[in-house]
Parts: sequence; C-alpha cells; structure tokens
Amino acid sequence: MSQTFLQEERYRIAEQLVNVSQNFANKGWFPATSGNLSVKLSHEPLTFGVTASGKDKEYLTIHDILFVDGDSKALEATQLKPSAETLVHAEVYKRIGAEAGSVLHVHTIYNNLISEIFAEQGSVVISDMELIKGLNIWEEGATIEIPIVENFADIPKLADEIGKRLDPRVPGVLIRKHGIYAWGDSVASAKRHVQAFEFMFEYLFKYLQFQRSAGEVPAAVGNLR
Repeated sequence: MSQTFLQEERYRIAEQLVNVSQNFANKGWFPATSGNLSVKLSHEPLTFGVTASGKDKEYLTIHDILFVDGDSKALEATQLKPSAETLVHAEVYKRIGAEAGSVLHVHTIYNNLISEIFAEQGSVVISDMELIKGLNIWEEGATIEIPIVENFADIPKLADEIGKRLDPRVPGVLIRKHGIYAWGDSVASAKRHVQAFEFMFEYLFKYLQFQRSAGEVPAAVGNLR
C-alpha cells in the first residue's frame, strides 16, 4: 500500500466519521462529548481510525480522528488521546472479522431506558418489526435478541464481556444505562443499524407505556408492529 494511497484512505475515513458524527449529534445522541466512532483501515494487521477522547461530536473535524492498532495504541506520535472505550471497538473488529468495517457508539435516552428495563433478562427480544429489515435480516416475522451487558468501569473487562456476547447476526449490543455499540461492513451500514435499533427502542418503550396507561400488564415483547 503506497503512502499516498494510505493518506487518501485516512482522509476518506476521517471525512466519513465527521459526517456521521454531525448527523448523530444533531439528534442529540452524543450528550456531554460522550460516544465514539470508528472505521477500519486494515484487518490484518488490525488498524482503524477512531474519534479522539473528549471531543464535542457536533463540531468534530478530520483533525479529531486518530489511527490506532489492534491494541488501541496510536500508530504515530499525536497529542490526541483515544478513548478508553477504543478497546471495545478493537474487540468488535477482532470477534466479528471482515463483516465489521465500522463501529458506532451512541448514548440515547431510549437505549438507556430499554437496557435498564430488560437488564435482568440479559437481553431484549424484538419480533416482527419492519425495521428489523434495517439490520439486513429479511426473514418473515424475524426475531432478534439484543444482548445487554453490565456497565463495567473496568474497560478491558467491559470489552471482554461485550466480546463474549456478540452475535454476528445481530449487529449491536447494549450496555446497561450507558449506550449501544453497533457495527456494519461500512459506515453507511453501521449508521443504518444504529438508526434501526434506536427506532425500535423508542417504539418499544412507548408501546410499554401505552400498555401501562391502558391498565394492561405489559406483555412479553413479541409480535410488535
């Protein structure tokens, strides 16, 4: 890989991350500089571009992206600091393999609520919703189970626990009262997956609210349309 091509690839990755960052920031999905985004540069050896720690995602620029190796160490000297959660991105890339080309992590009201409501179950099951197709799952009446992992302060432990729960078929994992990590083979597909998950989480929460207000005991989560 020539140096010129490598620089062009890095610039392209940085631009992609800036664009998706601004899109999600406009939705309020990065409160208080939270969240992080990455795109794989190479699989073997693993290298990827990731947003630097502490940056306001609403105003992210290409200069706020750094490139790291599979151990989350910067590839070259830089004043930028990768988020500790970069370890989680690396774990997803290693476990999922070629199908993971981008990992996006957002903190939203609805993914926090759903992760808490279903925490004791260890996952949230959703069936027969149209937006499941947004995850590239096309079976009629498909059911998905999204893992929920405890929000460990020890990031290496968090990364390991997430790695153990990953399901290649369902491109996302919730962290209890924290957020969601979602991935795809490109930034575009990872973005679509985040949007699909967030729609379903919002729908599910409001559906449960409706049941409660109607005096019904919330049913098992299934056959949601």
